[in-house]
Amino acid sequence: MIILPAIDLIDGKPVRLYKGDFSTAQQVAKNALETAKNFESAGAEWVHIVDLDGALKKERVNSDTVLEIAENTNLKIEVGGGIRTMEDIEFYASKGISRVILGSVAQQNPMFVKEAVKEFGSIIAVGIDAKDGFVATEGWTEKSTTNYLDLARYVDNMGVENIIYTDISRDGMLSGPNLEQLSRLNYDLNCNITASGGVTNLGDIITLRDAGLYGVICGRSIYHGTLNLKEAVDVCK
Repeated sequence: MIILPAIDLIDGKPVRLYKGDFSTAQQVAKNALETAKNFESAGAEWVHIVDLDGALKKERVNSDTVLEIAENTNLKIEVGGGIRTMEDIEFYASKGISRVILGSVAQQNPMFVKEAVKEFGSIIAVGIDAKDGFVATEGWTEKSTTNYLDLARYVDNMGVENIIYTDISRDGMLSGPNLEQLSRLNYDLNCNITASGGVTNLGDIITLRDAGLYGVICGRSIYHGTLNLKEAVDVCK
C-alpha cells in the first residue's frame, strides 16, 4: 500500500481543515517545500497536494508551489483543486506531475472525465468526497444528491484507474477511516482505491493495508504527531 502524506495549500502555505470547513483552516507548517522534503526524508515516494484556493475559485491558484515541490524533490506528485479543463491537465502533465485529480468536475460533467481518460490515460484520478454518503463539490461547500458509490461505479466504467475517497465528516478529525465505505468501494470496483480522512495512527494504516487498499492519504495525523510517517511507510513495504 502506498502512503501519501498530504499538503493542503492556501496562499501557498500548508494548512489543515476540520471536516472540510475553510473557516477552520490552520497553518500547520512554515513552508510547503520544506514539508515535502521532510516527507521525502522519511521515506515517502508520493505526496498528495490539494490547491484549496483553486478548489474554491475553480481555477489553478497554487500551481507555482506545486511545481516548486516537483522541481526540488524526487517525490511523485498527485494534485487536485481547481482542475477544470483539458488545459489544466496538460499544464500539470507537461510539468511531470504524476497524477491529476478531477474532483467537482467529475460530478458535474462526467463526460469530461471520459475525454480526459481518453487523452491522458492513467495520469487521471477522480476524487470523490462525500458527506453522509453523498458527493460534495466546490471545495466541499455544496452537497449533491449523488451517492458516492454510484459516481464511483460510473467513473470506474470509464476506465479511471485511481479513485481517492474522502469521508468529509472524518477529515482532520483523527477519528479513524470509514472502513465500511472504503471496503465497499474496493470490493465493487476494478480501479485502485486510496483512502482519505480520519487516519489517526499506525493501527489505522495496518487496517487499511490488510483491507487491500491501494493507498492512504495522511495529513493531520502526521502534523500532530499521532502517526510517524517513516513507520507508516516501512509497515507498507
